Amino acid sequence: MPAVVARQSAGFRAEAGCLRPVSLEDDSDEALMLAVAARRQQAFRVLMARHMPSAIRIAQRIVRDAAEADDIGQEAFLRVWNKASSFDPDIARFSTWLYRIVLNLSFDRTRKPRHAPIEDAAEVAAGDPAPVETLIAAQQQRLLEAALAELPERQRGAIALFHMEGLSGEEAARAMNLSPKAFESLLGRARLALKKEVERQQDDRRRA
Repeated sequence: MPAVVARQSAGFRAEAGCLRPVSLEDDSDEALMLAVAARRQQAFRVLMARHMPSAIRIAQRIVRDAAEADDIGQEAFLRVWNKASSFDPDIARFSTWLYRIVLNLSFDRTRKPRHAPIEDAAEVAAGDPAPVETLIAAQQQRLLEAALAELPERQRGAIALFHMEGLSGEEAARAMNLSPKAFESLLGRARLALKKEVERQQDDRRRA
């Protein structure tokens, strides 16, 4: 084994005639997945730290429940660990592969009967005063969230990936196992449905 390779395998990287410790934080997702497939737990922890927040956010957009979204994120990464050897970076980026797992788990959860806990039946507003701009922004956000909740699950997924997580159309299409053209059509329907639902809820509030 060449000397440089030997030093790298010992946990050091040669740079400009000196050695520095190898940090998995610097590795790409795809390189980390090779390490995860080799059952390196440290690489798995780095991937979780990078992507668990976005996995939970996407799940929550679909299932509308923070605790369930957290469960989905945990289950998604359990599948990442168990199926690491099946990941192919030539087919998809890691994030795209992960989001497909998250979406499938989320869609499965939405098809099961749900019972809201009694403590969620009423929302108590904070007693501290807030600036008017903050109140307006919060109200608009609640209106958008309520409208989004009325969309079919796949339309919610398209909006979450493209508009809220910033994936490209191609990446979002792969995550949803759709062709780019089919995803574009789904996203167009989702945008139109969301706009109509926001307008309907605004009209309802004005009449109330």
